[in-house]
This record gives sequence, C-alpha cells and structure tokens, in this order.
Amino acid sequence: MRKRKDGFNGERALVLPISVVQEMEVEPLAAILHITDIGYYPKADHHFRERSVPISQFVFIYCIEGAGWYRLNEVEYKVGKNQYFILPAGVPHEYGADEKEPWTIYWIHFKGKLAGQFASGLTIPIDIKPTIYSRIEGRIELFEEIFRTLEMGYSKENWLYACSVFHHFLGTLRYLQQYRNAVRNNIGETDLVTAAIHFMKENMEKKLTLSEIAAHIGYSPSHFSILFNKRTGYSPLNYFNQLKIQQACQLLDFTDMKVNQICYKIGIDDCYYFSRLFSKIMGVSPRQYKLKKKG
Repeated sequence: MRKRKDGFNGERALVLPISVVQEMEVEPLAAILHITDIGYYPKADHHFRERSVPISQFVFIYCIEGAGWYRLNEVEYKVGKNQYFILPAGVPHEYGADEKEPWTIYWIHFKGKLAGQFASGLTIPIDIKPTIYSRIEGRIELFEEIFRTLEMGYSKENWLYACSVFHHFLGTLRYLQQYRNAVRNNIGETDLVTAAIHFMKENMEKKLTLSEIAAHIGYSPSHFSILFNKRTGYSPLNYFNQLKIQQACQLLDFTDMKVNQICYKIGIDDCYYFSRLFSKIMGVSPRQYKLKKKG
C-alpha cells in the first residue's frame, strides 16, 4: 500500500506556533480547550499517519465522505461517511484513508483541561446521520469560522474567539440531540420537498443521486421527481446544482479559497465542469463573479 503523509488537491491546514499554544495554556478562557492544528483533506488518497511516539494532543477526525480506518490499543476500527472519532492524547495510534474510497475529513488537534471530558467515550466511530432535523451544514460552518479566524493571524483576540467557537463545535457533536432539538420548534411542519432540500443542503459536499434523495424521503424516484418539480419548477438534481452554485458564490464572496478548493467543498471533481455549470447558472464565470462589486 502506497502511503502519503502530505499533499492533497484542495487541502487546507494550519499549525499554530508553539509560542501561541503556550500562551493559550496559561490564558484561563483558552486553557480549558484550545486548538493546536486544524485542517481539511478532500479525497485524501493514500493519506496515512503513524505515531508510535505519543503526542500530547487529542486528535479529532470527522469523515464526511469516503472511508478510512484507525488503529488504537491494537484494535482496528473502520470509519465511514458521517462518522467521527477522537484519539486520546498520550497513546500511540495509526490512521489512514481507505484505498478504494479515500476519505474526506475535517481534522483538529486539541488540548486543554477539559479536553479529556469532551473526548471521553469517543474512541469508537460515532454516527452523525443526516435527518430533517440535523444541522450538519451549520456545524461545518463553525469549522470554517474557526479556520478563517485563525487564518487571519494569531492575535490573542483571534485565538480566544477560535477557542470559544471550538468549544461550541465539540458541543454540537457531544450533545447531538440537544443541538438538533434547539431549532426543531422553528422548523414547524416540514413537508417532503422541504425535507428533501434540507437533505441536499446537509450533503453539499457529496454527489447525491436522484435515487438517494428519493430514498431519504421514502418515495420512488419517478414519484418524487414529479412532486418536487411541481413544487419548485425544477428537477431535484437541477435544484441541487443550484444550491451548490449558491454555496460556491458564498465561498467566493467571503473566503480566499481557490476554485479547486471550492469544487471539492461542493462535491464537484472537475474544475472545468464547475466553471461551465457556474457560468450557466450565474451568467458569468467564477473569476468574473469574484471581481464583481456587490452590495
């Protein structure tokens, strides 16, 4: 098996300076929970890490597509999409991407006085299955908020804010049902089409098929397509593409992500196809859109 430790198309990663981490460790608000490394690896072909010498950080990995594995205390675990796990600090471990379907992962290394409490019981793969009440998109945005904040530099205000958001981010996972219930009253009576759109938004980084969307709703593809088209005026997959391009516009507007990174964020492998689809829907190329003054 060929193993690669670095270099994935569309990857992003930040490693905080040791001096900043040392500041966090004595700052009361950050000392309880703080980040040392953070990143996103899309379709991380041949990704592999082996740490026979333990590290002092906990390692959080959230797989949103594909599959992978990890080995801890001589036990090997398989990880699939919509699953996460946390490796404990001070324990040797290995992990890597599946050879046939390499995982797409969000990962964070963290420390702090409460790190053990947040990580307790999470050394096995934990499911985060999409439902009509799930808020996966909101959780991913929290990750992006942490990353963007740290990307702006390591001022004390920046890393204090990032630590505060990270505390909430872990809370959305540790207390999953409470996180979902918090908005349930605002959803009201969710009809099937609204539930389908929610499912699409929660799976923006994936290539959903018509059958997968219809199965989530509990309808046949043909019946679901008729129902969806009648309500929205679009086929389900055309509507899904519109949502993807809407997300791409937000990433172009509010981040410094490159086009190839945006492609992976919205589940499109081919950058040329993405540009054609973007131009078809928006009337301009991604580059022209980026330069356009708004507001």
